Order: sequence, then structure tokens, then C-alpha cells
Amino acid sequence: MDLRELYQEVILDHGKSPRNHRFPERHNREGRGYNPLCGDKIALRLQLDGDTISDVGFVGQGCAISQASCSTMTEAIKGKTVEEAEALFLRFHAMVMGEDGANDDSDSLGKLVVFAGVREFPMRVKCATLGWHTLNHALHEEGGEAKTE
Repeated sequence: MDLRELYQEVILDHGKSPRNHRFPERHNREGRGYNPLCGDKIALRLQLDGDTISDVGFVGQGCAISQASCSTMTEAIKGKTVEEAEALFLRFHAMVMGEDGANDDSDSLGKLVVFAGVREFPMRVKCATLGWHTLNHALHEEGGEAKTE
């Protein structure tokens, strides 16, 4: 199976049955995100125990790419430290933006690498990164709404 087929499979799977599509019972960080170009809206809540993300969940509506990206993101960051989650965000963002050298780091992204093809569709990059921007907002308790601009 090539990366494009895997991308479609993951988007369909996570878009139809998003993981962690609920709010955790306990949470001490929260973020909201909005992509005005596509209409995607999400709310993200997470529980930090010390410096570790012990639980995370999201609710919202949007296109399959934004929902699948949020779903895979929540799976990827659960159990990670804030520093590890932030580093993952930077690697993911560099990959979908098509930054030089980003492909060299694809092994460290695990299944998130299926979103590499999004860089060919600039309007969809915002859909794929909305959850990540919202996560960053929540981790830093910035308040307001995270934007993809």
C-alpha cells in the first residue's frame, strides 16, 4: 500500500470514528480552535499530571481531514510530556508545510506521516493543523480561539 492509499484509509477511518472524541472526566487545560476557511471548529480538553498529558479529548465538527488529524493527534500525545508534544507539533507542522528537511524526520512521526500529502493542498494544511494549534493554545493557556492563520 502506498502513502496516498494509506492517507485515504486513515482519513476515512479516523474521520468516521474519531478516537478520543469526548471530553475527559478530569481536565486542567482547555482550548478552542476555528478554521474560518473550512468552518472546522473544535474544543480540546486535556489533563496534565505534572508535565505529562495523562488524558486528552476533543469535540467539534469539521471536514474529515480536521477530525482525523485531531483524532490521530490525541492518540499520539497521550502519555507524552508537554515538551515531547510540542516537539511533535513542530515536526508535524514542518512536514505538512513541506519545509526543507521535514521528510528526513518522518520516522519520528509514526502514523502521523500519512498527513504528508496534505502539503500539496495548501487550503487543507489549515484543516490538518487546527487541532495542533488548539493543543498549543491549551498547553500555554492562551485563552480565546486558536486560529490556523
